[in-house]
Amino acid sequence: MGHLLGGAVMRWSFRIARIAGIDVYMHVTFLLLLGYFAVQYYAPRQSVNDALSGVLFILAVFGTVVLHELGHALAARRYGIETRDITLLPIGGVARLARIPEEPKQELVVAVAGPLVNVVIAAALLVVILATGGFSPLPDLAQDPTGLSWPFAQRMFAVNVGLVLFNAIPAFPMDGGRVLRAFLAMTMDYAQATNVAALVGQGIAFLFGVWGLFGGGLMLVLIALFVWIGAAGEASVAQMRAAIAGIPVRKAMIVEFATLRPTDTLRSMADHIMDGYQQDFPVVENEKVVGVLRMTDLLGGLQSAGLDAPVRDFMRTDFGSAAAGEPLDRALSRLHAGECPVMPVIDRDRLVGLLTPENVGELVMIRDAVRARRRTAPRPVGAPPAAEAVPGAEPRP
Repeated sequence: MGHLLGGAVMRWSFRIARIAGIDVYMHVTFLLLLGYFAVQYYAPRQSVNDALSGVLFILAVFGTVVLHELGHALAARRYGIETRDITLLPIGGVARLARIPEEPKQELVVAVAGPLVNVVIAAALLVVILATGGFSPLPDLAQDPTGLSWPFAQRMFAVNVGLVLFNAIPAFPMDGGRVLRAFLAMTMDYAQATNVAALVGQGIAFLFGVWGLFGGGLMLVLIALFVWIGAAGEASVAQMRAAIAGIPVRKAMIVEFATLRPTDTLRSMADHIMDGYQQDFPVVENEKVVGVLRMTDLLGGLQSAGLDAPVRDFMRTDFGSAAAGEPLDRALSRLHAGECPVMPVIDRDRLVGLLTPENVGELVMIRDAVRARRRTAPRPVGAPPAAEAVPGAEPRP
């Protein structure tokens, strides 16, 4: 459970609801999870009723996961941060935020809001349980391996307490990792705070992995892998943000590109691709960008309609745009959060460039290489450092 930037989880997902203005999606692999649990609940007594009861329980569990993610989303909304959607995965739920909270205190509130929802649910269930006679003994798993004989309210209480404890682990991508980073960021640089929190998370992941390999079970090993990858991903994003801090979009954008018109044919785009290196094309009409046509859109159009189909039938209109003078890190956050991985750059109502994650990454690698040379290049004793320009720092048309 957690929140992130980016659109990768949206692939192979379909919408199941809209709550508080936020679309809720289910990833297709979630259906595999339901099938797995249906078999697990059916097998002990060969009972269809057990299978149905088990699947309903799993759906109820993921209902609380949706409420958990809504806690994140509504807390983020308080600070003007949009939540693109919530997606249910076999490993939990993910709320896609349009950007990371700018202040540590804001991130702290957003991170805590999710587990707080589970605390409230657990407290309400506790009141119901105590009012109806208290807790029943745990079932004998030898006689009831599914645990279905344990009252539903008590099972849900245990689930919500478990979600709170699991998310309290101070490791990305759990909420505890974000809480730790928020506290650290109050006293140190954001990138440094992320690196420290990521190291703590990877240390915990290592301990989980060792525990799992030496008797804890496969699930602990999978959790360890999940935490390790999540921590590494957060550190990478933070390093990227630190590397591009203070750089305007115009310093990183692509300035040599071709455009298409809505009335052009797919043949025109295919010819441009064969003649050069560009694969993403802004579609311009009356000097305004009205769409973006990507290589994947072209291939789909060629298969379904052929070379003479008009561009307007296959261009994307769900693209964002950036101003040439705005901070690169903010534009990149929006780019990651959107569905279209290329962003037209506008200056005075005129298209002046394109922004993609790839060219931002190239800028960062070049800057790092130039700075590494500065640190290692020998120079005469007493000589001042060489005044060598760093890409992204010099003016660019």
